[in-house]
Amino acid sequence: MNPLTVDQLILNFLNEDLGTNGDLSTQNLFGKRGRAVLIAKEGGVLCGKPFFERTFTLLNEKVTFKWNVSEGERVEKGQVLCEISGDLGAILSAERTALNLIQKLSGIATETRKYAEALKGSSIKLLDTRKTTPGMRVLEKYATRIGGATNHRFGLYDAVMIKDNHIKAYGSIKRALTEILKTVPATAKVEVEVENWEQLEETIEVIDLIDIVMLDNWKREEIGKGARKLKKAKQSVKVEVSGGVTLESLRYLKNEPIDYVSTSRIITQAKWLDFSLEVL
Repeated sequence: MNPLTVDQLILNFLNEDLGTNGDLSTQNLFGKRGRAVLIAKEGGVLCGKPFFERTFTLLNEKVTFKWNVSEGERVEKGQVLCEISGDLGAILSAERTALNLIQKLSGIATETRKYAEALKGSSIKLLDTRKTTPGMRVLEKYATRIGGATNHRFGLYDAVMIKDNHIKAYGSIKRALTEILKTVPATAKVEVEVENWEQLEETIEVIDLIDIVMLDNWKREEIGKGARKLKKAKQSVKVEVSGGVTLESLRYLKNEPIDYVSTSRIITQAKWLDFSLEVL
């Protein structure tokens, strides 16, 4: 993760709150030292410590932190997570932005952990998606990783994924692959999304060009059959299942001959954890 990118993101978030005049309520507190504590008001998985700290130190590099828990550790309601010491003006000016970040990311990590734990006992990896808040992708994908997921592609630039609209635009899966592979780097992974048996058969015809096949919105009883047919055609091909994945559906998906399960729910359905910051 590029620290310059993260700094720019956090500076943008701070600027949204501070504007051109700064924090009107704390102008007289700059230069006065004090302490505050971060308290969990509900249980969950802690995530976002580096970004929480950086929000304060971008305003005053001498603010310090004493953590009682590790990144990715479960916390309980009422637990004191961290003590912050330093310039009170900087602490209070950064408070809301820092809380927004750590609450949001902890919520995502907590939701992701539920899905990751539901897959325990299997070799299937949980993947996130590109359904992220604009401007927050690098942070939200960090949170899914802390929660136990493996990151899928970060953007359109780091892998080839041929989806339904690409197939329509090019005319077929074979034509799409032929044209796309003329211009992409040889090291780029290639994934094809298939929605039905007809597309799966077409995919098998060009399976040697493909690294991953996604079975998108397939019926429960057809997933195993489709995955086995793909593995028979190319043993090394990875099979991903997506579409309608829930905690309940993971009970049967974990027993299927697949490699990945991807879902946007670990981000889009996550609820912020409730934390508070109290000046001592």
